[in-house]
Amino acid sequence: MNTLLSFASAIAAIVIGTASQAAPLLTPAELDGIRGDAAVRVIDIRPPDVYGAQHIPGALNAPYGSWRGPANNPGQLPPLEKLTALVQGLGLDENTHAVVVSSGADATDFGASARVYWTLKYLGLTNLSILNGGVKAWADAGLPQDKSVATVAASQYKPVLNQALIATKEYVQSQIDSPQTRLVDARPNKFFLGETKAPTASTPGTIHNAINLEHDKWFKPGTSVFVSTEEAKQIAARELSKPSEETISFCNTGHWAATDWFALSEVVGQKNVKLYPASLAEWTQSPTPLPMDNVPGRGEQLLNKLKGILGQAIF
Repeated sequence: MNTLLSFASAIAAIVIGTASQAAPLLTPAELDGIRGDAAVRVIDIRPPDVYGAQHIPGALNAPYGSWRGPANNPGQLPPLEKLTALVQGLGLDENTHAVVVSSGADATDFGASARVYWTLKYLGLTNLSILNGGVKAWADAGLPQDKSVATVAASQYKPVLNQALIATKEYVQSQIDSPQTRLVDARPNKFFLGETKAPTASTPGTIHNAINLEHDKWFKPGTSVFVSTEEAKQIAARELSKPSEETISFCNTGHWAATDWFALSEVVGQKNVKLYPASLAEWTQSPTPLPMDNVPGRGEQLLNKLKGILGQAIF
């Protein structure tokens, strides 16, 4: 009898623990319903002046730039001690529910909240959410905002790195020809095809054997509002018809790629999805050239560059 009771108690604990796990996406109404909970931390990642003008009551400010690397490789993770201090200053630990909030301006803006969410999960925190549609959706819902700067007591949290979420340059190199690994380029198609490149990349094109899954496919048209789980699963099935045991998402600096990672890992529920945070900024700057596809010839690169300059002059 005691054995049966112990077994039942264990099952109940698992069910309760699962039920209390935060949803990866919250609507404004859902966040409004829980923001008064002392365990909830609303993390506004907009610039300090924008945050100071008006924000969700009780939100703490941690600008996106503080989660990023240097200018020549912003996708690189900041030093662990810096991230630890940032998380502790926000009062985050295993018992808090962190809700990341960006502006909600567009699909690219969502990448900022996805990247911060991924960073927090990499640091070992799991009770995480993103406000779907950001501050724009909150304001559109007519919910309150204020200018009061909230404060919280610092935590003593010590990160326990979840290495299963991250792909290094060396790891990508080791998996580049593996039939069990899928490399997903989250950038707009022109980047993937090598017709344009980011300033942080020294070479246009994409990592060898990658496929293109543009980051903005996951949103309701013209918004930063993520589609439903069922719609996300349909997109994944359509775009990634070939099964794989592992997926590695990348872009220029790990920003757009964070959206694909979030969609596939957190919403669709695929297993073994990693983010290559330093992405092509690191890959193309390697002292030894690394395998790439869709790299245009020298003449075509000069022509594309000229087109870009003319386009900027016209528009």
